[in-house]
Amino acid sequence: MAVKISKKIKGYSVITPDDKAREAAAAAKAPLVAAAANDPAIVQMHEAIERPEMLLGSTYKIKSPLVEHAFYVTINDIILNPGTEHQQRRPFEVFINSKSMEHFQWIVALTRIMSAVFRKGGDVTFLVEEMKAVFDPKGGYFKAGGVYMPSLVAELGSVVEDHLKSIGMIHDPELSVHQKALIAEKRKQYEDRSKGHSEKVAEAVVAEANEGDASFPASATLCDKCSTKALVIMDGCQTCLNCGYSKCG
Repeated sequence: MAVKISKKIKGYSVITPDDKAREAAAAAKAPLVAAAANDPAIVQMHEAIERPEMLLGSTYKIKSPLVEHAFYVTINDIILNPGTEHQQRRPFEVFINSKSMEHFQWIVALTRIMSAVFRKGGDVTFLVEEMKAVFDPKGGYFKAGGVYMPSLVAELGSVVEDHLKSIGMIHDPELSVHQKALIAEKRKQYEDRSKGHSEKVAEAVVAEANEGDASFPASATLCDKCSTKALVIMDGCQTCLNCGYSKCG
């Protein structure tokens, strides 16, 4: 249906799938938030809540080339309003353990600050972006799957992000069926073209695919959008085989 614009356009904005996902998550959460605000019996996370004798926890392993020994990150959660429609699982404390004593001082400080923020309550998801924005002046590294990590602290932030997603505090918008089909088509086109290359290139692609989680061509470069080494040149355009990002020119 055509719409006639009778006034001068002063500005505009583009609604992305991420914006729609955030709006949907906020709309789903709004009734619970409103109910909690009006009902004092509903317990919200705050620093006055005492630690129970037992907490549910998850432990994640970080193996970084920047350190000799692996890091084990344990995040313990508390269950609020158990057995009711307002039941929530929220992070309560975090511990990081490693054989390496080189970083012991800042690790203890970081875990205490993070635990204090968790117990304070409210929207603690800001920690993820703050930690992932920390860059090591000596340079970052690629983890399994070709994802670039600018620092060890950034990978800790990535672990926290994965945990918050698993308990429902962060919702990762999924690619639409059309986007998935487009990425699959682009990837097939690139693989078909690669068959005509020299055996050396083909062997490099296979070797890259057999390294573990990484399954992108060896010639792929880093994508600015998803920080994954999956950006290839197709028809004069940069195309990411992981998230679908594309840039021409």
